[in-house]
Amino acid sequence: MAKSPARARRYAPRMPPEERREQLLDATLGLVAEKGYESVSMEGIARRAGVTKPVVYDLFGSLPDLVEALLEREEERALLQLEELMPPPADDGDPAQVLIEDLDAFLRAIEARPDAWRLTLMPVDAMPRIVRERVERDGGRVAQRLESIARTGVMRMAVQTSDVEMLVETIVLFTKTAGRRHLADPKRYPRERLTEFTADLLGRVHG
Repeated sequence: MAKSPARARRYAPRMPPEERREQLLDATLGLVAEKGYESVSMEGIARRAGVTKPVVYDLFGSLPDLVEALLEREEERALLQLEELMPPPADDGDPAQVLIEDLDAFLRAIEARPDAWRLTLMPVDAMPRIVRERVERDGGRVAQRLESIARTGVMRMAVQTSDVEMLVETIVLFTKTAGRRHLADPKRYPRERLTEFTADLLGRVHG
């Protein structure tokens, strides 16, 4: 009885290194978004991208290197989003209204790229060690951008508080929390609800 011919192994089509790199980062992002960081492995990334593990190792060397590259890429993209959606306010603009509009823009950025923003907004204690160490080391450029926006707005307002620093930290913390709530349950926490609450909150401290 003649044996059936062995099925030829399928190989991923050749791709320029930079394109392959982006493909693997996209595959990693998809895994994190669907199942969390704990699901990510070099084998899983290779399987999702339709390549062999050596291809992944050739481009990134190790899983920590790959995750670091993903975080850097998504952080850069997030910053570009914020720059586009949050232009510098006019000198005569109402600072409280500017903060409300910035929150709305932040939430719209999240709506546009929800999977990517989960990387940035995930609670620190839910992150793997390499990600947690990176966030704790530099605080995240996105967080620094949000703090700068909040500080500028607060300093331009006639604020009825003796501790501006704590108010800035509170605004940044609320902004991150609002983003997480909006990501997890946009129907319960729509942009309108979050911005209206912010307007009420700022109205209580704005002279």
